[in-house]
Amino acid sequence: MIRSSAEERRRREGLGRAALADLQLAKLNDMLAAILPTNEFYARKLAGASFPLASLDELSSLPLTAKGELALDESDRLGPANLTWTLDRYTRFHQTSGTHGRPLPVFDTDDDWQWWIKCWQYVLDAAEVGSKDRALLAFSFGPFIGFWSAHDALSARGTMTIPGGGMNSLARLDLIERTEATVLLCTPTYAMHLVEVAEEHKINLAHTTIEKIIVAGEPGGSIPAIRRRIEQAWSARVTDHSGASEIGPWGYADHDQRGLHVLESQF
Repeated sequence: MIRSSAEERRRREGLGRAALADLQLAKLNDMLAAILPTNEFYARKLAGASFPLASLDELSSLPLTAKGELALDESDRLGPANLTWTLDRYTRFHQTSGTHGRPLPVFDTDDDWQWWIKCWQYVLDAAEVGSKDRALLAFSFGPFIGFWSAHDALSARGTMTIPGGGMNSLARLDLIERTEATVLLCTPTYAMHLVEVAEEHKINLAHTTIEKIIVAGEPGGSIPAIRRRIEQAWSARVTDHSGASEIGPWGYADHDQRGLHVLESQF
């Protein structure tokens, strides 16, 4: 079950700047207090800083972390440099896509994963996905974190999830028709690829049951021309989302499609 209501999420996102800064500072200090005693990477990196932080302004004095610092040596097969706990505390393993070099492993505890699901609820709120929807995830379901967290977030709000891994595009279009799916989750380019496949096989996507499309992984969902092409072909509303394996699901497009909104109550 979802631990926070849509009303609570709207309240948090509607906080004034001062109240939001107080919330962010408190959560940041709580996190640092929890990890610094056992996280050798950040204990060394932040050794010269004084905690707890008194203001978010102090963030500018802290060193940045580059992804290269977390990269694995060829001899290290377990985890990145910044693990806080021993491996037996972690219940989820994923890795980055490896577009630029060797994939970076990402480990999450159960509490971490519940936080991913919590963040995704804001995205699903923006897309107006409810318990009566049926959501098809056109995703490979390999170790890339992709829509794994979306799958569990959908389940948490009572939405039927339809995994679309291990099948070709025509089979996914058939699955949409057979299940009468109302929500599609995929990358923008894959949404357009499905348009091409549908045209080749004389399938009218505008007549399918898809009403909402959540895209991620590429910038197309926030580019007006691409978003319009997808929406017109599918006769459905597109909601963009952005996240990263290393930090979580940080952004989503609001209803007015004015670009990506940072989930500031969490980031």
